Amino acid sequence: MPGTGASVDIVRIGLVCPYSLTLPGGVQGQVLALARALRASGHPTRVLGPCDGPPPDAGVTPLGNSLPTAANGSMAPIAPDVPCALRTIRALRDEEFDVLHLHEPLAPGPTVTALFLASIPMVGTFHAAGGSRAYDLLNPPVRWLRQRLAASFAVSEDAAAMAGGALGGDYEVLFNGVEIDRCAHADPWPTEGPTVFFVGRHEPRKGLAVLLEALQHLPDDVRLWVAGDGPETTELQQRMAGDQRVEWLGRIAEQEKLSRMRGADVFCAPSLRGESFGVVLLEAMAAGTPVVAGDIAGYARVARPGSEAVLVPPGDAPGLAVALEKVLGEPGLSDDLVANGLDRAEEFSMRRLADRYLEAYEGVRS
Repeated sequence: MPGTGASVDIVRIGLVCPYSLTLPGGVQGQVLALARALRASGHPTRVLGPCDGPPPDAGVTPLGNSLPTAANGSMAPIAPDVPCALRTIRALRDEEFDVLHLHEPLAPGPTVTALFLASIPMVGTFHAAGGSRAYDLLNPPVRWLRQRLAASFAVSEDAAAMAGGALGGDYEVLFNGVEIDRCAHADPWPTEGPTVFFVGRHEPRKGLAVLLEALQHLPDDVRLWVAGDGPETTELQQRMAGDQRVEWLGRIAEQEKLSRMRGADVFCAPSLRGESFGVVLLEAMAAGTPVVAGDIAGYARVARPGSEAVLVPPGDAPGLAVALEKVLGEPGLSDDLVANGLDRAEEFSMRRLADRYLEAYEGVRS
């Protein structure tokens, strides 16, 4: 996905996200980061999406609160209500965008509203992988809506296969991007001994329970930072009650996340399934931190085994412990992972991704 740096006209861009922009999530992070990169390229860009609290930056137009809804083995903070639809219509009218970029275009909420009503060129990026019951049940209507997109993209081959199989059409695979400078220049969080960092929703598919089991096989001086929360939080905290090696951080701000990535000795993402693309692995690589992760398809495309990360069979707690202890105990291995990871992260820079999307915007407007 090379960036061309090609000269383009100034374009007023609207990025529409169906998920609450004030809650942590991969799609939300990508949308906000892409907006920053597009603005840095000189193109006025606003993000439209639900917000459960103050907007996360000045370039966001809030569309109301979200309603957590079960989706893809997780809880999606979407806003399928009438007030959100009315705010979306008003924003589309007032902003006078030249092009709309819809992320998860068929998720209930502002992206679907835009698909129905917007009269300007639209492109869409599909993030989800693993199947969608809604696509299956509502196939004729959603196929019609997808056809309103002038160009369709997917963040991985799995996401493209899911969208294409359910909705038809062609999808260009454009992997997610990472903000290299923001990750590399974060101030490292201080540690008190060998430290492993986990961040993510506390739900079965993220594999936190496996990591906590692996911790029991690690030396007593190893510490674990656990960021995030979710349906498993209380149970897992009770299971680990009295283990002072685990620090439960709850939800943390983006800057603290990056600082802890920089400060930790290992970043661990022990996911079991359901990840279409491992952008969080790229963030750790860009922060200069070695990665140990679950060997699932979405992660293996980002971190090649033995080169940019140590990948472990999903659910294998003893194997995960061995991998973590090896990376913590072998400086040469750790240094190699960091060097390779920095090179790999540069291949997925948000600047390159923004350049390609700008080409697409120009293409659909011509």
